[in-house]
Amino acid sequence: MTAAQWYVLVEEDTRTTRRADGVELKLHRWTLAATHAVDGAEAEALALAEEAALHHLPGILARHARPGDTPARHAFLAPDGSWLVVLKQRHRECHIRVTTARLVHVHPEKEAPPKTLREKLRQALDGPEPAGAPWNPGPQAPA
Repeated sequence: MTAAQWYVLVEEDTRTTRRADGVELKLHRWTLAATHAVDGAEAEALALAEEAALHHLPGILARHARPGDTPARHAFLAPDGSWLVVLKQRHRECHIRVTTARLVHVHPEKEAPPKTLREKLRQALDGPEPAGAPWNPGPQAPA
């Protein structure tokens, strides 16, 4: 557990184009492109989020930009405080989402010890061990 610290998260809409059965499909996926720790409280995080929304240049545009290029930018502020930004430059268009969030929990990665030769052979013969049970909420308290 850690003390709550504010962050600005920048997500980019990554798009790939695929062809299937003669049809062109544009596949969109949000990916976390940047996390910025904020020195201060929520007000500082909101100010930094606004700055990121107005100035962050996604990689898809930065790779093809020439010196002096400035993309068209439409920044929308949602009621929850997040920003959705549409950027256009020549024939390219992309979207970014900028949000603020508090980091409230950190759990480090823990690796299991390597398997012995005997365990590897047993797994090859018997098949893999069953996966752990998925998370399940406990009994709900009556409201």
